Amino acid sequence: MAKRDYYDVLGINKNANPEELKSAYRKQAIKYHPDKNPGDKTAEDKFKEASEAYSILSDKTKKENYDNFGHAAFENGGGGQSGGFGGFSGADFSDIFEDFFGDFGSGGRSRNKRSSSSRGSDLRYDLSITLEEAYLGKKQNIQFSTSEKCTTCKGNGSKPGYSPEKCGYCAGSGKVRSNQGFFTVQQTCPQCAGSGKEITNPCNDCNGQGIKQASKKITVTIPKGVDDGTRIRLADKGEAGSRGGANGDLYLFINVKSHELFKRSDENLFFEFPISIADAALGTTIEIPTIDGGKAKIKIPEGTQSGKQFRLKGKGMPYMRGSGDGDLYVQINTEVPVSLNKEQKELLEKFRQIENEKSNPSIKKFFQKARSFWKN
Repeated sequence: MAKRDYYDVLGINKNANPEELKSAYRKQAIKYHPDKNPGDKTAEDKFKEASEAYSILSDKTKKENYDNFGHAAFENGGGGQSGGFGGFSGADFSDIFEDFFGDFGSGGRSRNKRSSSSRGSDLRYDLSITLEEAYLGKKQNIQFSTSEKCTTCKGNGSKPGYSPEKCGYCAGSGKVRSNQGFFTVQQTCPQCAGSGKEITNPCNDCNGQGIKQASKKITVTIPKGVDDGTRIRLADKGEAGSRGGANGDLYLFINVKSHELFKRSDENLFFEFPISIADAALGTTIEIPTIDGGKAKIKIPEGTQSGKQFRLKGKGMPYMRGSGDGDLYVQINTEVPVSLNKEQKELLEKFRQIENEKSNPSIKKFFQKARSFWKN
């Protein structure tokens, strides 16, 4: 079953501020919490769905990825989501609830989990290629600005010889609690941002962040048959995570440029070939280009009508996921001559006289219908 839009789940719009987001989730969580709805599978599913939506939209990086790519941003491990309830871990599921309700219900659960690192952001790179390159596939060097692990502190943010120390504000728990009426609210420690540790001797090269901006060059492989709009995920090629966190992913968005001859539809190619009235009437053999740089011959039977298509099997684009190639369809367009010389006019006039005497069946049938229409 397809996932619902996270904004619809919480009943908010994309411009909702953090407080509105928290308020919307709090209402859903209180209403559908399993302690208030024992044995109600529907309520449990809605609670999990709301918690998953909040876990994504409350995280700036994940929200940005979701706004750009939708649920696809978290497929196959994207965005750091895996397993658990509806796409995030069971620990995340309970933690996010405790952020609001602390000891609500059955007394809550104590948490010792700390997040000492943060996953790097995903990146997007738009790459334009020709139809010929899409046909053949290629290796492409790309260069982009990103953040990489600081080599001086090896990503931990401290000067060489020093290590991060326990946060004095939250005593290393990464969370602080406060009482708000009926609820005990647990929030991320503002001092250490939930890591439980402080950088007391920051690295001079990265100012304690564990990462530095850099220009990165990599070689990517564009598969044969790639189509316009294809998205390719390169795992761990995005920005470096802070303080040893995992790298984000790099997403390549492929733009296949328009071709001056061929038009594409999935794996099939289409090509229009103009011929003269004489060739269409008498028949001929034509030679056309193919996407692989070669040529192909097509026999045009006499009496070929304009718009007639001929199929060349296996002369289209490769299937990106699978074997074989699509087909090439050649459409014949009959060109009506203009600026006739005297001899051409005389020949065509003579041809018209013969045609009138011959009484073409199709023309005769049409005029019979027309006369019937006028009579009625």
